[in-house]
Amino acid sequence: IACPCALGIATPAALMVGVGKGAESGILIRGGEILERAENLDTVVFDKTGTLTRGEPTVTDILPLHGFDEDVVLRFAAAVEFGSEHPLGEAIVRAARHRNLDLPAVSGFDAIPGHGIRGEVTGKKILLGNRRLFARESIATAPAEELLAALESAGKTAMLVGADGQLAGIVAVADTLKPEAQEAVNALKRIGVEVILLTGDNQRTANAIAAELGITRVIAEVLPSDKAKVIQDLQQQGKVVAMVGDGVNDAPALAAADIGIAIGSGSDVAKETGGIILVKNDVRDVVAGIKLSRATMRKIKQNLFWAFIYNSIGVPIAAFGLLNPIIAAAAMALSSLSVIVNSALLKREKLSEI
Repeated sequence: IACPCALGIATPAALMVGVGKGAESGILIRGGEILERAENLDTVVFDKTGTLTRGEPTVTDILPLHGFDEDVVLRFAAAVEFGSEHPLGEAIVRAARHRNLDLPAVSGFDAIPGHGIRGEVTGKKILLGNRRLFARESIATAPAEELLAALESAGKTAMLVGADGQLAGIVAVADTLKPEAQEAVNALKRIGVEVILLTGDNQRTANAIAAELGITRVIAEVLPSDKAKVIQDLQQQGKVVAMVGDGVNDAPALAAADIGIAIGSGSDVAKETGGIILVKNDVRDVVAGIKLSRATMRKIKQNLFWAFIYNSIGVPIAAFGLLNPIIAAAAMALSSLSVIVNSALLKREKLSEI
């Protein structure tokens, strides 16, 4: 009657079923310890581009300045972005091709994380990036500030284009939200999880996107190298944090978080770093993963209860010689069976109902 078999399988049985249930639902979980940590999550941090948005932006505005032509501004921007794997860069190149613009070769290309890019096109030194890049190059952006503010307030990402030390124009790109993003944010709030938007975008653009989703806390204009520090700061505040991202620049933050959740369509680096991978690219699966982890931990606690109860009742009775050995053997078999059956019931959990 004192045989602890049921205790030995109480945790692994539930974890095995939980991980299997996740895989069936398109949520790949790297081990049981991820499920155990996910149960206590109280904060989910979302990257913006490609995570909450479709990651398929389009050029919406081309605003030339200082006598430059609209096609010239787009041509310069597309030339330095040619070959880029960033969604914004791909959008600019697509727009240039749509206008049948020829894209000259770029030399001296240099990508500056969190600022933008620069290179030489047809003998001109071209810049494409944000205010920080132009401030770094001592190029005044004040003449474009009103236009930038209007574009950013509309939720667009506005990029400045410079040529030979002069501000040439603005290229604005907009990305649409994933249709399920709003539902995911609302569901996380309902289960008591704080939602934070973390992005390298301008504060106005980030605020516009967050307002549309009902996210109240926004951390914007963050350099890729600083995203991990933001996660660590949240952890130092006592929060258990999940980071949801898809890009190479999200990998350090995914690694720093208590749970890194990678979008299946994202970069290989992000998927390799994440503890959970969402195969279906559906951010609602973040909620499903948290629900699954909580359900799994409930099953583990129930299993431990059933495993202990047989021993707690049976051992004192056996100590007084009142327990038939055949009944004791049956009770121990039944305790193991109850743990297995209870764990198997986890497969009936409805993760899609958020």
